[in-house]
Amino acid sequence: MADMQIVVASKRVEPQYVEMMVPLYSYGCERKVKKTLSHLKGIYSVTVEYDQQKVTAWGICNKYDVLSTMRSKRKEARFWKPEDNAEMEDVEEEEPSPSLPRKGFNKPSLALMKARSLSWKAWKKVFARSLSF
Repeated sequence: MADMQIVVASKRVEPQYVEMMVPLYSYGCERKVKKTLSHLKGIYSVTVEYDQQKVTAWGICNKYDVLSTMRSKRKEARFWKPEDNAEMEDVEEEEPSPSLPRKGFNKPSLALMKARSLSWKAWKKVFARSLSF
């Protein structure tokens, strides 16, 4: 019962195709993309064409939600048709995301984040090893 989708009876809802251009680097990426999109509610089938770098999802869904889910795995994902990308940019301009970092704010590098989390004993081991060369 929990995974049943509620569809409003007054609206005419039809399945649609969502075609995206997604950079795929290996066949493992292909499996990752299929797995990600197949877990979305309302998606009935996912077709990945590795040679064309094209992903097609079919189902009752919002195409912008499908693209945002795909961008969580592949940042460079975009719609196959250029006019759909223009619509997506208009939607993003209207709703600025509060989670985006401020201009001029740089995240510390991963090395610095790991360095801050080291204990005194770990620091001692690091320097003891570096002096032994």
